[in-house]
Amino acid sequence: MPALARSPLLLAALLVSLIAANPALAQIPAGEYAARRDSLAARVHNGVVVAFGGRTPVSDFGPFHQLPSFHYLTNFHEPDAAFVMVVRDGRGTSTLFLTPIAPRRAFYYGRRPDSAEVVRSFGMRARSFAALGGVVDSLARENLPFFVLDDFEDADFATQDSLTRGKQFVRALKAHHASGIEIRDAHPIVDELRARKSPAEMALLRRAAEISTEGHRAAMTIPEPTKEYEIQAALEGTFLRLGGARPSYGSIVGGGVHGTQLHYMRDRGDVKPGDVVVMDAATEYEGYAADITRTLPVSGKFTAAQRAIYQLVRDAQAAAERNSKPGMSSVAAQDSSFDIRARGLATLGLVESADAQIDLPWPADCTATPRACKQAMFWMIHGISHGIGLAVHDPAQFYAKDHLFKQGDAFTIEPGIYVSTTALDALPDTPRNRAFIAKVKPVVQRYENTGVRIEDDYLITEKGLERISLAPREIEEVEALMQKRPPRAVP
Repeated sequence: MPALARSPLLLAALLVSLIAANPALAQIPAGEYAARRDSLAARVHNGVVVAFGGRTPVSDFGPFHQLPSFHYLTNFHEPDAAFVMVVRDGRGTSTLFLTPIAPRRAFYYGRRPDSAEVVRSFGMRARSFAALGGVVDSLARENLPFFVLDDFEDADFATQDSLTRGKQFVRALKAHHASGIEIRDAHPIVDELRARKSPAEMALLRRAAEISTEGHRAAMTIPEPTKEYEIQAALEGTFLRLGGARPSYGSIVGGGVHGTQLHYMRDRGDVKPGDVVVMDAATEYEGYAADITRTLPVSGKFTAAQRAIYQLVRDAQAAAERNSKPGMSSVAAQDSSFDIRARGLATLGLVESADAQIDLPWPADCTATPRACKQAMFWMIHGISHGIGLAVHDPAQFYAKDHLFKQGDAFTIEPGIYVSTTALDALPDTPRNRAFIAKVKPVVQRYENTGVRIEDDYLITEKGLERISLAPREIEEVEALMQKRPPRAVP
């Protein structure tokens, strides 16, 4: 209604009550999980799919969380399970292998479903985990290829996470069948399936983004903070209050110089008037992760220097949005975002020119990827987009060779600029770098410790591009909402 539209705080309160009062807008039906397994079987055609779920936590200080691909195929949320699907001529027969919980431990952690319950609730056969080795060993003698889903905790760290139960199991299987068992990686197939989000998945992502948005609004309306963790508390408290299961990732709340560290997660530092704070935080809802970043002036008003950097980032995000529609290229979206920031940085004097290069402190092929070696990229560091879903860095369809956005994609757009003299200290001592530093250092000091990132979540539906994270992001919107903060209580 018009009156509500003129009152941001009243509108936010209404949104909070609506989100809290309503159950999930959609749950993923059992039939969709069965269809996912059928799609995987059709791609495998003949073979054995083996997947391992997450392990029981080794301390009492964190709840169990199922691995994304195992969740995707089974919707089974108990630890120490495995999944085997035997596929012949494109049709699969699925079995869950279960680890029972000891009766005494069940008093602490709850009972686990038995075989009959798995058949009834999940539509799959069930056996004891102790039988897994014998079953797989028998299947190996049939000369079927094995398609394995490794049980790493996060795909970004799959190489480092190399001593998992699943990997040890596969090594033992290969050693036992040294005559030539064929092991294939199932992740590319499952990632292709996960990349296209269903309507039910999109509904859960919308809900995660709605709750996360309210967390960011709450952080903008607390009394002027003095500690990063005050902002973190406003974010995460709102997530939990509105039904978020847990943060999608470690909340990043960095004031001043901490805001120039991309994945700063200590959140214990001071924040003071004159600082900007990068707050990159979102919730997971029913397994689906949102990912939102806003940058706030602690005092409630951006300085002229901060406004200049912030507007550059916002303009870069808007350009990427214009180029992130169905059938358009994610490369064009990235390029447009980079070009706007590069030209802007040159205008501000933070680089010698939009195309000027630098000698980097890390390996880079400047011939193959000249953009990676540009001075402007040194202030940007990261790309602007990734998929979201069951993991905060989820597969996306535009990762494919054609790089095109397609219906079913779910992703972020998150340009940033991070300026500090400490960054200059990391540059190797070369003639080109000395000239660059001499020219830009006085300007860098004017923008010292200004980190700005703006990140939103998007879906591509049959109607086109849909932004699902709606926290204020224009300078005027952010400042107007922050001016409504109550005064800080005097102790």
